[in-house]
Formats: sequence, C-alpha cells, structure tokens
Amino acid sequence: MTESLPLSEHSADVIVVGAGPAGSATAYHLAKSGLDVLLLEKTAFPREKVCGDGLTPRATKQLVSMGIDISEEAGWLRNKGLRIIGGGVRLQLDWPELASYPDYGLVRKRDDFDEQLARQAQKAGARLYERCNVGAPIIDNRTGRITGVHAKLGEEKTPVTFHAPLVVAADGNSSRISLAMGLHRREDRPMGVAVRTYFESPRHDDDYLESWLELWDRRGAEDRLLPGYGWIFGMGDGTSNVGLGILNSSKAFRELDWREVLKAWCASMPADWGYTPENMTMPIRGAALPMAFNRQPHYTKGLMLVGDAGGLVNPFNGEGIAYAMESGQIAAEVIVQAHARQTPAQRELALHRYPKVLKDTYGGYYTLGRAFVKLIGNPKVMKVATQRGLTHPMLMKFTLKMLANLTDPTGGDAMDRIINGLSKVAPKA
Repeated sequence: MTESLPLSEHSADVIVVGAGPAGSATAYHLAKSGLDVLLLEKTAFPREKVCGDGLTPRATKQLVSMGIDISEEAGWLRNKGLRIIGGGVRLQLDWPELASYPDYGLVRKRDDFDEQLARQAQKAGARLYERCNVGAPIIDNRTGRITGVHAKLGEEKTPVTFHAPLVVAADGNSSRISLAMGLHRREDRPMGVAVRTYFESPRHDDDYLESWLELWDRRGAEDRLLPGYGWIFGMGDGTSNVGLGILNSSKAFRELDWREVLKAWCASMPADWGYTPENMTMPIRGAALPMAFNRQPHYTKGLMLVGDAGGLVNPFNGEGIAYAMESGQIAAEVIVQAHARQTPAQRELALHRYPKVLKDTYGGYYTLGRAFVKLIGNPKVMKVATQRGLTHPMLMKFTLKMLANLTDPTGGDAMDRIINGLSKVAPKA
C-alpha cells in the first residue's frame, strides 16, 4: 500500500533521482525554467561524500551560474592554481587567465557543499524529498518507457510512488535506476578509485591545490611507482584533505589495499606537516571514479543520465564535480526545449539530442583522456613524464590546461587552439 498523499504531490514534469552536484544542478536549472521537479535524495543533509573537496575554475563557473554565494565570508576558500610535485621538481602553476572561466578555484567540504546546492535547487522551486530511497522504476509495459519510480520515504520507510514522463538518473556510480533499466557499465572505459582522509595540520591554509604525480609504494623490497596521483588540499579550517586517485589500468589496482598505500604515503611526509594517525580527524574512505562515458546511452526510454551515473568523470584528472554540474545544466536545457514541443514524437526527437550534445562537448576530449590513462598506466612512461616534463614550465602550463580542460573555445591562445583542435579531431566515442 502506498502513502496516501494527494497524487499531485507525487507527480511532476521531471523526477531527479539523487541530490548530489549533478542532480541538484539539473533540478535547479529545470525549476528556474518553470518546470515542476521532484528531487529525491536517499539520505538526509548534511551527509558525507568521499571527495578531494578541491574545485577547479570549471566547477567555480557552475556555482556562479547557480547563484551560489562563493565569497570567503560565506565560508569558501579560494585557490590560485595547482602545485605539481614529482621527479624531484616542485612547480607552482596559476590557473590560466581565460574569458570563459574564472582564474581561481575553491575548496569546500562535500557534506556542506552538496547541501548548499540542494537548498539552492529548493529555493528555485524544486521539491526535495530527503530520506527517500528510490527502488524499482515504474515502466509502461506498452512502450517500455520509465514513467516514475517506487520509493521508501522517511525513517518509517513508507512505500510511495512518484510519477513523471521523464526521470533523470543522478544516483552516482552504482546508479541503481540505470541498472534497473538495463544500462550497465562499459568495461572498456577507465575506472578510478579515490581514497582520502583529513588531518589536523599547519598546512591547512594553502593558496594552491597540491598534486603529487609520483605515487611510490615503498613498503616492499623494491620501490614501486603506482598508476595514479596524490593530493593535499588545505581546507582552511585547521585540516588538510589528503588522498590518492588511482587508475584501474594496471595490475597494481587489483592487488593493493589502497588505504594501506595512503597510510604509507602519509608516513613518508615531513613530520611537521602532521599527517600522522593521531592527527587524523576522519577514517580513510574510498569511492569509485567512473570515467569517460562508461555508461551509455545517456538518454533512452524516458531516462536521462547525468554526472557519475553517466560516467562523466574527467579521465585526465579524476575531476567529477564540474562535469556533474555541467551535464546537469545541459540536461536541463534539453529537457526544457523538449517540454515545449507539441507531440510525443517531437519531444522524443529533442530528448535524443542530449547524448549528441554530450559527445560534441566532451567526446573527443575524453577519447584523448582514455589514451592518456593507458600511457600513464605504464610505470616507465610515468617516470619519464614526471622527470622530463616537469622541468619545462611551458610544457607544464600546456599540460595544466589539458588536464584541467581549461581553454577558451574561441579567441584563445596557441595552446587553447592546439587542445581544442586535438579534441575536435579525436573520435567522439
């Protein structure tokens, strides 16, 4: 038996499953355009998520477009760029000066960050249900389309159904709603894992995000260079977020306990940084990083995939938040246009534009990223890259633009034109 609320409370133009950055951005932009949106989140805010907490200028731009107050008074810590360490070299690179993106990034803890986005979607008019655990999709037997979802609501786990002609899956890497609709992960796409913790540290107040390109496992008889990178992000609140991002492109990925690798890496740091077990403020936790469109199609039978559900993490640098929010905005624009069409056939034609826009926007760049992942999965290539590449500041400036996907699409410099040109000619798979 379902909960006996008025049916209108359980029906909308669009249901968005998951109130992470992708879902909240989708719901915000839909609600701002006047659509009736249900935003269903399985936990209650504030809630913890595994993340580096560092936001690039791409993500910063999305926050500005959602009307979020990103001032320092509102608790945001700004950063000027990226400090890269590897091959015995320490290089500090400012974010590029671009017309399309701000020249600063931000730091914010995810429990607080996600809640701010969800509340902003609510303010725009989205109807947020917390503690709403979505289960099976409701499928029209005649057409095979999704027309709603079954869920359990509140601490009492009251069964309830929600109905809408369109459902957006923003429920992360495992995306139960996508799986229930027969959309499985592509095994030929790279997958990463992030593990991180927090330490009380004098290094908490840092103007730069710090990336360690050489990740050594020094616990065996022989030192091993691992396929991934380490990060240290000062949180500005007395703590540092310290973590590892690792790719699945090697045997080491399957063999190693990454929590133990993180502990060993932290133990190799200077003692006065304070990255010791007694200064750890949270347990080590891990999360998957689904990359390079690892679940497709991004639209089918009334279901649209955004963020991690569609595998939108950047394979070059493991960044997910910017692409989660961008895909949410793109999805919302497509849905709003489709909603204004007069016949089901016209609406469907408009909705099928979404995967095409994603491929035009990211497809070539992600193909380059997949090639990059294969290369750095080879320790010999990684060693040469860190030792030779880091000694050339101009090459590293190019690499920063490439890895962070920060270029001006028109009127940029020579580096922008090269990166944009490579992305255009690469296959958009």
